[in-house]
Amino acid sequence: MAVLAAAVACAALAAGCGIRSTTVPVDAGAAPSRVPCRTSSGLASAPPQESIAVRIYLVCASQLVTVERTVEVDESRSDPVLVARALLSELQRIPSADERRAGFSTDVPSGLRVGEAHEGDPKGTLRLSLQPEDLPAESLAQVVCSYAESESLGSEGSVVLGGPGDHAPRGYLCTSQTKSRPGIVPTLGAIKLS
Repeated sequence: MAVLAAAVACAALAAGCGIRSTTVPVDAGAAPSRVPCRTSSGLASAPPQESIAVRIYLVCASQLVTVERTVEVDESRSDPVLVARALLSELQRIPSADERRAGFSTDVPSGLRVGEAHEGDPKGTLRLSLQPEDLPAESLAQVVCSYAESESLGSEGSVVLGGPGDHAPRGYLCTSQTKSRPGIVPTLGAIKLS
């Protein structure tokens, strides 16, 4: 009798956890994480002479989070393509041990390249070695947000990207939704070539 009472009590406790089952799929976002998404060192000292600190977006806890890196290209005075290449190189670099401990990773392919606009492209267009939409969504979100928030590449939170072919470039937005859900990259659509 005592065993039966204990079994009934356990069943009641298990059934009364407060979460109802549902037949409708529920997307409640990414699971909570104990990863801090903050490095312990940051940029402890001023960047070396001829170098500047830049911000790029890495993936941490299923979202995009900024990380400061040091590059040898001055965003305010350099050619935009050189700035784009420097930022892309930083996005492709394996995170430091400190960044990895904090939960950071990168999805940007090591073989991806960035170059100048084609003749007739809108001003500020950057051409990637792959069609942007062929990149994994998180990789594209990292590139879009890092470029869109660069003072010499972005314009009002957007950047114009194209691929190696003759397809029209597209405008891409870096929004708060892009940062919290990098699998969804808002596009402004194809931009007509002049």
